Amino acid sequence: MSHMLCLMRHVKDSISNRSCCLRVARPGISRTGAKFAAEAIIVKPKRVALYTRVSTGEQNADLQSNELTEYAAFRKWEIIDTYSDKMSGAKDKRPALDRLMADAKRGRFDVVAVWRFDRFARSTSHLLRALEEFAALGIDFVSLKESIDTSTPTGKMIFTVLAAVAELERSTIRERVIAGQRAAKRRGVRFGRPTVEVDTALVGNLRSKGLSWRDIAERTGVPKDTCIRASERGAL
Repeated sequence: MSHMLCLMRHVKDSISNRSCCLRVARPGISRTGAKFAAEAIIVKPKRVALYTRVSTGEQNADLQSNELTEYAAFRKWEIIDTYSDKMSGAKDKRPALDRLMADAKRGRFDVVAVWRFDRFARSTSHLLRALEEFAALGIDFVSLKESIDTSTPTGKMIFTVLAAVAELERSTIRERVIAGQRAAKRRGVRFGRPTVEVDTALVGNLRSKGLSWRDIAERTGVPKDTCIRASERGAL
């Protein structure tokens, strides 16, 4: 019996020690696994496109490009290209900006960084359209001087506010246009194309002589379709 009790105690102690060893070993395995997982995960740096603009050829964009380059290095971003325009921001067509938007659709970069909003967009509506297109393409937008980054909650909130303001502006303009049209109609103003006076006698005479509608239009200076519609209404 004493030998049996000693054996049972030995087995119990062995099981307990083994359990302790397993409990101690698990954290070690977890740390090792985490280490290997961390080494296996390679975080690729974001690809960024820098955009600069100056109004005239005499101005220099070095200040913008230098600060944007430093910011990209701070964020550990890979600079894909720098797009630079030298022209007024009011221009609808800007070669570098057009190239940037085309490259965005090709997926060349993940972030667009500008020095300031007014260097990029000519108006709030233009900015909003660009931001909406970037959002649809999964591209973040950063404005350095305004400290706006659409990848952050604050940046997303500002984007939402801008969208709301732009929508309010569009609604206000639409209401004003409709109100103006109603007021003009009450004053007797007619909208649409001006009424074209057709000399039905002359057109009928030319038609009776076998002239084509094209020839009649050239003779009278009245569009061919207008002459045909007048004829179909029985005016001729």
